[in-house]
Amino acid sequence: MERVSSKWMATVASMWIQYSSGANTFGVYSSVLKSTQGYDQSTLETVALFRDIGSVGGVLAGLLYTAVTSSSNHSGFGGPWVVLLAGAIQSFLGYFLTWASVVGLIQRPPVPLMCLFMYLSTQSMPFFNTANMVSGVQNFQDYSGTIVGIMKGFGGISGAIIIHVYDTFYKGEPSKFLLMLALLPTFITLVLMLLVKIYKTNTGDDKKHLKDFSAVVLIIAGYLMIIIILENIFSLPLWAHKFTFTLLLFLLASPLGIAIKAQKDDSKRFLETFSSRGKVSVALDDEVLFDEEGMNLLQAMCTVNFWLLFTAMICGLGSTQAVINNLSQMGQSLNYTSVEVNNLVSLWSIWVCLGRVGFGYLSDYLLHKRGLARPLLLAATLATMVIGHIVIAYGILYVGSILIAICDGSLLALIPTITKDIFGVRHMGTIFHAITIAGPVGCYILSVKLIGYIYDKEAGGDDHSCFGTRCFMSSFIIVASLALLGFLLAITLFFRTKRFYSPRRSTL
Repeated sequence: MERVSSKWMATVASMWIQYSSGANTFGVYSSVLKSTQGYDQSTLETVALFRDIGSVGGVLAGLLYTAVTSSSNHSGFGGPWVVLLAGAIQSFLGYFLTWASVVGLIQRPPVPLMCLFMYLSTQSMPFFNTANMVSGVQNFQDYSGTIVGIMKGFGGISGAIIIHVYDTFYKGEPSKFLLMLALLPTFITLVLMLLVKIYKTNTGDDKKHLKDFSAVVLIIAGYLMIIIILENIFSLPLWAHKFTFTLLLFLLASPLGIAIKAQKDDSKRFLETFSSRGKVSVALDDEVLFDEEGMNLLQAMCTVNFWLLFTAMICGLGSTQAVINNLSQMGQSLNYTSVEVNNLVSLWSIWVCLGRVGFGYLSDYLLHKRGLARPLLLAATLATMVIGHIVIAYGILYVGSILIAICDGSLLALIPTITKDIFGVRHMGTIFHAITIAGPVGCYILSVKLIGYIYDKEAGGDDHSCFGTRCFMSSFIIVASLALLGFLLAITLFFRTKRFYSPRRSTL
């Protein structure tokens, strides 16, 4: 019975590793990095660029995951913990060496070496994501959208969680924040990584408990949203920080209670259905073998479906990253106050989390209850992005940014599950991360070559500043047109892949 129910503890371990990863926190320590290393703004931007380049490490993480999980099936050695260990080592080295450079523990490194530190620290995150997300999909194959949304949701708010820890204990000391980033995720991963395993079982009531996990993610996101808004408006005293941090700890620990309850329910159900267990196990093994047979990366890249999805993501992920990269500048051009701009930037991750969890769950619901394939929801997301970009073009930044952020979360929840549905689960991590490379590609084209170029043309004066809707209107009308192209590609993908979903609906 341990094998049946331990997937719940594996899920909790994955969730805790995800929320400790500390994604998107460069802004906290960028100023101290710039001052201690003597960088100008251009050099700092170059160093920051290597954090984005670190995302290509996802392909390496996927290859490693496939190798170690395949070997564990035959030799008993390996498993997701190997990928987590690789991520922990990279995270520790990247952040620790950056911290050592900032505090003077080691000689000031040349810029290329600092870029390597940044690359390592960011490349660790795809390793965490791959191990936790893909093992979760293999443990809950009937509800892959929901579990991906949960894992991606926790990963999305990890930065806000880690920053809240920093504000409570080390606010105003960014060098200590770097040391915390080196030690805390590494420690949590090393303690929990052996719990993250693949259990190819279906206990029959997974949906109920996964909904509880989803609710916890949304509650934590809502709680963090309230804290962020209060901190941007008021100066909270130390006792308030400690109180809110204590309450946050209780919320972060709550998934353990859900897992314990799920194990008890599974044990009870197992005893009630013991006589029919053999029949259920055989049917399940056949289902798993079917799901695990699929294409590798090279085979997938030879298909039209891969390039439809990749090109759609250039239009989708590329445009959402372009929005977040220019969000502060757009707020300033529209004469938003610093508090309003800070709220826009700070709350982005919360809306992304909402999109990840909500659309992950919705994709499972529509597939199981309505028989609607996930690419249709992908098309709906891209259609909503068209509206969001047009809203931003006309200067309604708050509404537009919320729409785009939720859609960004939706894309990040849908791409892994669509990848699994079309190409199979065995190489899911590798293929998924290869597709997400479309994000930086699209962002470079749209942010640098389009939005930045048009902004500079509209800007006037010695400070090259621009004010009013004219600064971004024409560029975001073009971005909306590209999102429309992505919508058409997603619709094409929907009609091409409906056959991948029909057989699975009959088994649910």
